[in-house]
Amino acid sequence: MRRFLRHPVRLVPLAFLLAIGIGTGLLMLPSMTVRHKAAPTLTALFTATSAISVTGLAVVDTPGFWSTPGLIVITVLTQIGGLGILTGAALVILTVSRRLGLHNRMLVQAETLEYGIGNLRRLLLHIGGTVLVCETVMTAIVTARLWLGYDYPLGRALWSGGFHAIQAFNNSGFSLYPHGLLSFSRDPWVSLPLALGSIIGGLGFPALFEAAREWRRPTRWAVATKLTIWGSAALVGLGFLTFLLIEWGNARTIGQYAVTDKLLAAFTQIALSRTGGIEVVSTTGLREESYPLLTGLMFIGGGSASTAGGIKVTTFFLLAFVIWAEIRGEPDVTVGHRRVATASQRQAVTVSLLSVAIVAVGTSLLIAVTNKVPFHSALFEITSAFSTTGLSAGVTSALPDSGLLLLTVLMYIGRVGPLTLGSAIALNTRHRLYRYPEEQPIVG
Repeated sequence: MRRFLRHPVRLVPLAFLLAIGIGTGLLMLPSMTVRHKAAPTLTALFTATSAISVTGLAVVDTPGFWSTPGLIVITVLTQIGGLGILTGAALVILTVSRRLGLHNRMLVQAETLEYGIGNLRRLLLHIGGTVLVCETVMTAIVTARLWLGYDYPLGRALWSGGFHAIQAFNNSGFSLYPHGLLSFSRDPWVSLPLALGSIIGGLGFPALFEAAREWRRPTRWAVATKLTIWGSAALVGLGFLTFLLIEWGNARTIGQYAVTDKLLAAFTQIALSRTGGIEVVSTTGLREESYPLLTGLMFIGGGSASTAGGIKVTTFFLLAFVIWAEIRGEPDVTVGHRRVATASQRQAVTVSLLSVAIVAVGTSLLIAVTNKVPFHSALFEITSAFSTTGLSAGVTSALPDSGLLLLTVLMYIGRVGPLTLGSAIALNTRHRLYRYPEEQPIVG
């Protein structure tokens, strides 16, 4: 066991398992539910996993089932899961003792994808400061709007604003309203700050910090930062235009909105659909053409070392450059006048194909255990769980126990799988002293 735990990457899934176990135990306390009765084990396990994995899928009516202490536990679990368990622990250690030992530095490297020892203290302080500032600003704007515009009592407005700010920045989909943010889909003072916070949280701290530091000279950005920033902008822009075109006349979603309200609702839904999972437009009322769009955006997800899930924007666009180079017959894959290492290309292919296989198998299993869920709904639900997005086509609450266990496993794999796999591949690269003769098998 000591040999197994010696490698920091292997501690990440164990830390998340421990947090899920603690969260499940807390949510099973009678005081955590509105009826003051212990929640069923599967309900508590599913909710704890959904919160720790920053997914936001719910098997019960969140505000109607969980009491205020239960909602506070869900909020804390979401913040811990989004920040990263090991990263959060390192921040606490750094705050208390003002120093990080070598072992703790290696643990943070495994979770933040930061391989330099020297700047970890500054990185952690920047992460903590960014989270605090972003969530505080979002909370202030939403709280002021609910207090002044909707006559909420100040305490209730602050609680709602803070809860949704934490959920949005950490790209989780829990809400204090039974139908998400449908009531605020045409209110830019509520939906827009949360959507922008979700985008910022989904970029990833390394890309976000470099872009902020070198904002005047984007040509100097690293390849990963360029792919993350410009790729995210392209996905949001194309997704927004496509969603708007599909749902423009749909009376069940945005068809009856004014033009400006349609633009706002479409943008915020796409921004939150990629990673956040908070419902702004009714997903059960979407046209079938919208499901492949949202499924694809969820599968891609956000930036590396971010609060978002999916295969990551960098992985997706790196594969696009690989395909483009192969079509053109280029010997190297280049991005922004930089040649991409072969090892990075292989990592991107590995993560993508394994993710496709997991989603395909999960979709088949979900259809098999229910026999009632349509294919597009099953694919949507499985992708949402694996990508830790949290959007639902209205299927989760009606699933049998076997289906809920399947989604629970996928949420856990989606949160720790790509991170652990990517770090393990990067840190365990071997260099042989010999090479076999080359052969070119027939492809296609």
